Amino acid sequence: MSSMSLIFLLPSFPSRQERSMRRENQSHVSEFLLMGLPIQPEQQGFFFAVFMGMYLTTVLGNLLIILLIRLDPRLHTPMYFFLSQLALTDVSFSSVTVPKMLMNMQTQDQSIPYAGCVIQTCFFMIFACIDNLLLAVMSYDRYVAICHPLHYTVIMREELCLCLLAGSWFLSCAIALTHTILLAQLSFCSKNIIPHFFCDYAALLKLSCSDTSLNKLVLFTTGPAVVIFPLSGIVFSYGRIGLSILRVPSTKGICKALSTCGSHLSVVSLFYGTMMAVYFSSSSGQSHDRDIIASVMYTVVTPMLNPFIYSLRNRDMTLALWILFRNNNLLAK
Repeated sequence: MSSMSLIFLLPSFPSRQERSMRRENQSHVSEFLLMGLPIQPEQQGFFFAVFMGMYLTTVLGNLLIILLIRLDPRLHTPMYFFLSQLALTDVSFSSVTVPKMLMNMQTQDQSIPYAGCVIQTCFFMIFACIDNLLLAVMSYDRYVAICHPLHYTVIMREELCLCLLAGSWFLSCAIALTHTILLAQLSFCSKNIIPHFFCDYAALLKLSCSDTSLNKLVLFTTGPAVVIFPLSGIVFSYGRIGLSILRVPSTKGICKALSTCGSHLSVVSLFYGTMMAVYFSSSSGQSHDRDIIASVMYTVVTPMLNPFIYSLRNRDMTLALWILFRNNNLLAK
């Protein structure tokens, strides 16, 4: 065997530069940096106070709704059962992102551990999915109440309500865990700056140095299950409600339908309107600032406004609130 053949048989060792580049490409980041809101440093104190007030309003307002529904026997109906679940989801949805954002604004420390970022992404997707599904379930409840009032108690029985709620939780957790497991398989190299105030799933996919085609395929596949299908159900339910009202065009019927569906329609418009704003701002290549502002709307503003919408536009909730305050005043005396 010639010396040239021996050279080809010998193992080839990488150079020092190649070994350094390979270690850099295969390394995993231990933390991410959240850029936060697009505000000036001198404005941090003001916006911290604003968002702290909004978060406390969200928590107290939604917990008050849950308390009222729990205490007033007249509110022990399917509609208010789902409303209490929506209020609980709104509190959880805001609590996933806002406390971390406030802490970063106060301490000026933008870092979040890798594990904390993945967990935040998981819970964010869980409660976002549940919000979508609960709004669809509530629209179906309103459809049955208006279009089939005589069979309402038979159709919307307790077993069905619990099954719809359990199904929403199961589907949301299954989808979120699937995305989280796939996210945990990705590698993140030198880039660790997230241009957002929370660990956004789409932003993490852009930072990854791995092949994200499977993640995008699953995202494209599961997206209709949590956005398009619930929204289609809402449109279908209110379309049938509108047709039912047009068949009996009476002022009393229209007023009853508006009082029954007005609050839910307001919440649906606010929630899906801000979500569409995020989608179109991202797909059109607009600045990250607009994307962040739209995200603030559906993660901070919408959960805060929901208690006001349901309490001010709903006569039963207003009456229950008045009775609660009256009883507290009598006890205080």
